[in-house]
Amino acid sequence: MGWMADETGLGKTPANYVALTPLSHLRRAAHVFAHRTAVIYGAHRVTYAQYYERCTRLASALAARGVAPGDVVATLIPNLPAQAEAHFGVPACGAVLNTINTRLDVDTVSYIFGHGGAKVALVDTQFVPLAEVALAGMDGSSLEIIEVPDEAAGFPATGRHPVYEEVLAAADPTFEWIMPEDEWESLALSYTSGTTGRPKGVVHHHRGAYLMTMGTVVSWQLTLHPVYLAIVPLFHCNGWNHTWMMPVLGGAIVCCRDITAANIFNAIADEGVTHFGGAPIVLNMLVNADASDRRPFDHVVEVFTAGAPPAPATLGKIETMGFNVTQVYGLTETYGHVTECVWRSEDWDELPQDDKAAIKARQGVAFPMMEHITVMDAHMAQVSMDGAAQGEIMIRGNSVMKGYYKNPQATSESFEGGYFHSGDIAIQHPDGYIQIADRAKDIIISGGENISSVEVEGVLMAHPDVNLAAVVAKPDDKWGEVPCAFIELKPGTAPSEADLIAFSREKLAGFKAPKKVVFQELPKTSTGKIQKFELRKLAAAD
Repeated sequence: MGWMADETGLGKTPANYVALTPLSHLRRAAHVFAHRTAVIYGAHRVTYAQYYERCTRLASALAARGVAPGDVVATLIPNLPAQAEAHFGVPACGAVLNTINTRLDVDTVSYIFGHGGAKVALVDTQFVPLAEVALAGMDGSSLEIIEVPDEAAGFPATGRHPVYEEVLAAADPTFEWIMPEDEWESLALSYTSGTTGRPKGVVHHHRGAYLMTMGTVVSWQLTLHPVYLAIVPLFHCNGWNHTWMMPVLGGAIVCCRDITAANIFNAIADEGVTHFGGAPIVLNMLVNADASDRRPFDHVVEVFTAGAPPAPATLGKIETMGFNVTQVYGLTETYGHVTECVWRSEDWDELPQDDKAAIKARQGVAFPMMEHITVMDAHMAQVSMDGAAQGEIMIRGNSVMKGYYKNPQATSESFEGGYFHSGDIAIQHPDGYIQIADRAKDIIISGGENISSVEVEGVLMAHPDVNLAAVVAKPDDKWGEVPCAFIELKPGTAPSEADLIAFSREKLAGFKAPKKVVFQELPKTSTGKIQKFELRKLAAAD
């Protein structure tokens, strides 16, 4: 046994054990990078010392409003400085951060407010009406709105709620941060897009987020002082944890309210953006940008793309424009990206461009902070790594959620066999690289947003003229995929395509509504089950 047999006096002490948390990154950066720029949004530019003070004031203000450790604080904010500050200020008072998708409908926002139990919500003025209507549908809610105006974008304060900057100004800049005693403590509550009905609350812990930030530094080969353009919404698994990561390197976050080709090119040319992440729709936007929207730049911009497999043709085009793209893959349940298509120069540098692009479209191998990610069959046995055998992507590692909030059954099912079951169907190549082949449960991924075909079908079936409805993904050059509805009508009825689209938009967020409606008899099995694979062929061929 040697010396390991005698551990007398050896153990955890404050000197050798500190709970891992991304909050530590900003506390360090406030000193190490005190005078470096941390956050940029138009005329708003703050150093790390100022960033830390603003986050401290936010933590103080929330605590003064009765927010206690373990309570939930929600946000409805685009990628603006206040949203970045919430990522540190909310957990700095011991609370759990719940970033809500600003594109959701009123009913879903109301459900998340209620299910998550938020005590306070930081809300951008543009979305104050959404938050107010959502709250009006809740009985007895005492949730307080703090309004975050953006006058430069045309959203001045309504005067109906406390204003964010005034709240910060009145708060204590010396508030002592409440750091986690246990790194397993909850850090964030992120809701899925409701691909099987109501969205599920995914609970993230401090340890997983900390390790995600470290793994990303390694995998993206980041060095000191990158300039990161916040395109990935911070309500999508906390922007893949990049806001928590940037203080590690003393980097700057460039906030972007409206994601357009012109704004992206301007940020690269004017602010020297070196990195950004985004769904394939962002790559398509840049490839197809008008000449008037483009700006020249003289450095390579590193890009992480995820949300749906990008078209090899898109990858081939964008890399000639000064962007180096790496395909990554992950889910809300894994804090964002957990696999990457690590480029093997010795094998792939000399391949034709089309072959390179096809390889870059793979989801790849595990990030360094993950323990094991592979593809297994229904019996949880490894599939053949032959590029043909299909199975489900299975994930094990520290950047996997604690579980689904208030849903022990779904949590247990997702962790069966000691792995997180992704629900994504994939193949593995002989070198072990994973490539998604299809998606379970008919999920449609449109512009990085998950859409439940079941939810859309349920709305369409409520139309008085509809007998049967089936919704599948239709390939789309701009969005990657869009919902396409196939409808069997009741005898003697004749609604138009526009009628059904308008009807669905009354009940659904705009991005969930079908973009095309086809009227026909639906193909079915002998037992009456709709054959969606046949409909996918029709949608793709149209």
